[in-house]
Amino acid sequence: MTHDLQRERTLVLIKPDAVKRGLIGEVISRIERVGLKIVGMQMTKPTVEHFNKHYPGSDDFLRIIGGKTLETYKKFEMDPAKEMGTDDPLAIGRQVRGWLMDFMTSGPIVKMAVEGLHAVSTVRKIVGSTMPEQAAPGTIRGDFSADSSSLANAKKRSVKNLIHASGTLEEAVQEVNLWFLSNELFPFERADEEILF
Repeated sequence: MTHDLQRERTLVLIKPDAVKRGLIGEVISRIERVGLKIVGMQMTKPTVEHFNKHYPGSDDFLRIIGGKTLETYKKFEMDPAKEMGTDDPLAIGRQVRGWLMDFMTSGPIVKMAVEGLHAVSTVRKIVGSTMPEQAAPGTIRGDFSADSSSLANAKKRSVKNLIHASGTLEEAVQEVNLWFLSNELFPFERADEEILF
């Protein structure tokens, strides 16, 4: 089966910080302006159990986020053992994942299934770098956040980066299926699709 480029789907989660700051409309507007369409959307307050399915608790995943945290400490010449009580990437990954779970369940979020040409890569481009201080001007994170991993680690909290967007097509398929039932998705034709594509 060939991949229908114009029907590619991705998941977008507008995180609690963006909801509390009144940025829902801004996010929707930027997604729709490039020709993508929102085929599923709902405000919700997910449980820790739901996020346990979204953010894996596997040792591999935890080592990756622990390793990224260690890189941040090294970059800013900080001592991870002093700040985190350990320099073990797995143990640090567990702490960082805990902060992330606390943050993502701290208030309502808006979940969206977004469809269109290269939806995964296009949304990632609109959103900007995961670390807001590195996000380019013109992206959502670059325009509306300056948070950094160094500040987040010092305050023992998650980075406030406004949005989650699926990173790969495979991840997008899994995440859309995790967050939406098939009867909650409503494919449609945009009036301008013939002109855009």
